[in-house]
Amino acid sequence: MTDVSAAAVRGLPLPRVKTSQWRGILGILVVLALWQVSVWIIALPAYFYPAPVDVAAAFVDLINKGILPAYIADSAIRYATGVATGLTLGVCFGLLIGLSRFWSRLLGPIINFFYAIVEVAWIPLLVIWIGYGFNTILIAISYVVFFPVLYNTLTGVQTVQQVLINAVRTLGATRRQVLTSVILPSALPNIITGFRVGAGFAFRGLIFAEMIAAGSGLGFLIFDGATTRQTDRVVVGMIMMGVLWLALDRLFLRPVERATIERWGLVRAQGGGS
Repeated sequence: MTDVSAAAVRGLPLPRVKTSQWRGILGILVVLALWQVSVWIIALPAYFYPAPVDVAAAFVDLINKGILPAYIADSAIRYATGVATGLTLGVCFGLLIGLSRFWSRLLGPIINFFYAIVEVAWIPLLVIWIGYGFNTILIAISYVVFFPVLYNTLTGVQTVQQVLINAVRTLGATRRQVLTSVILPSALPNIITGFRVGAGFAFRGLIFAEMIAAGSGLGFLIFDGATTRQTDRVVVGMIMMGVLWLALDRLFLRPVERATIERWGLVRAQGGGS
């Protein structure tokens, strides 16, 4: 007896699928149906415009050969390392510039200058200087994450109420205690917001960097599939990009951001006390 039927026999409420989830499933089915119909109408070769069944077959083949799991693992390691590096540097420089007028005047113009240069422009130079591989991709991802985290950290530091700082100083707090007890907690919601924005940019930067400077990963899968006219593999890589980003955003980034904002009282937590 299944869990659903057992629950019905015991008179327990059956698990429900939210309306939004049904709509999402319906939307996916509609897209697949339109895709298949367009394949019949256009009638192009499979290597040029693959059908859903071709993409599904390519997905199974990549799984069976161990290629897709290995590529996803490589991309995940590069992404996590790059995001962590960019987050650390962004917070450190944001605090340094936000808390020091000297460093703000010295580094502010330089950071604004480099902010205007997108990571795509750096990758060819990084390949020449460093070569293909992990280090080039790491720098590119860290660069993308650094600026959103930096500017959001600056915003958080600059919006800390001076009365709070003065209050803890009158109680004898040291500069380090002021930083850890007042400034960082007050700036944390902004830092988390910058982290989420930077993580989104980093995911796209990862794919582009892997297309140019890697021999594995989802970006390489897409690029290699295009050069070898295996369009079904290209589509598999694109679909995995979307699926992985949705999972990362919904299961990790959004909950962390929401929990941080609720923790520091900017919004009221839902579901409590009702």
